[in-house]
Amino acid sequence: MAGMVRKSLNEPEETRPFEDGKGRLDLVNVEAGGVGRAVFEPGWQWSKHVKPIAGTDSCQAAHAGYVLSGRLKVVMDDGEENEFVAGDYMSVPPGHDAWVVGDEQCVIIDWQGYADYAKRQG
Repeated sequence: MAGMVRKSLNEPEETRPFEDGKGRLDLVNVEAGGVGRAVFEPGWQWSKHVKPIAGTDSCQAAHAGYVLSGRLKVVMDDGEENEFVAGDYMSVPPGHDAWVVGDEQCVIIDWQGYADYAKRQG
């Protein structure tokens, strides 16, 4: 049995900025994979601020997370949509776009989909 592990998103092992300064992903790596805190600034949209980094038509990461603050609208490639707000657990499969709703930062902790999220190649 492994011992305790302490890692802090306030002292991330890696920080990945989004395009145009519209936020960042702070990441720590644990045995089960990456755990991240994404800070999405007002005006952030996946198709504008991460798509150029990912190089895919829509977000291909699955997400399991908790919304700490703000509001995030998610629209799946098939048209299904939902809005997540502070206090919500979210489970979102691959194949979606997302954007911040309103003028408040949206902060999400995600323990599934951030290992390669917004990771620049090269």
